Amino acid sequence: MNISRPGPSPVLNLLTHLPESWNVEQLETVAEFGGVRIERILSKGHASPLGFWYDQDEDEWVLVVQGHARLMFDGRREPVELRTGDSLLIPAHCRHRVEWTSPDDPTIWLAVFHRNGEGLRVGVV
Repeated sequence: MNISRPGPSPVLNLLTHLPESWNVEQLETVAEFGGVRIERILSKGHASPLGFWYDQDEDEWVLVVQGHARLMFDGRREPVELRTGDSLLIPAHCRHRVEWTSPDDPTIWLAVFHRNGEGLRVGVV
């Protein structure tokens, strides 16, 4: 009996297929399985609206693939600065907002959302 197994997905380059210009942040789901969703987020000069806070039911691990951004967390006085290669784990219900992204060059994020209830764990490299 010959059992066929699925092959790998097509190659996806996170640094290509960028829009010429955009007025709003671009969100694209690149993979979804089990309790995990992976998104590519494209920002250029974007920030969360004043007074708006994300308060998500999911843990979120973000990686700045390219660019520069600042995130503000509820209860902190100073934003967290993220540059190319920086990553951060944001636990579910940790209120946060995008304070600033570079207006000159795109900021490309990879965000991994986890809803399984076990919580994400991040290792030290």
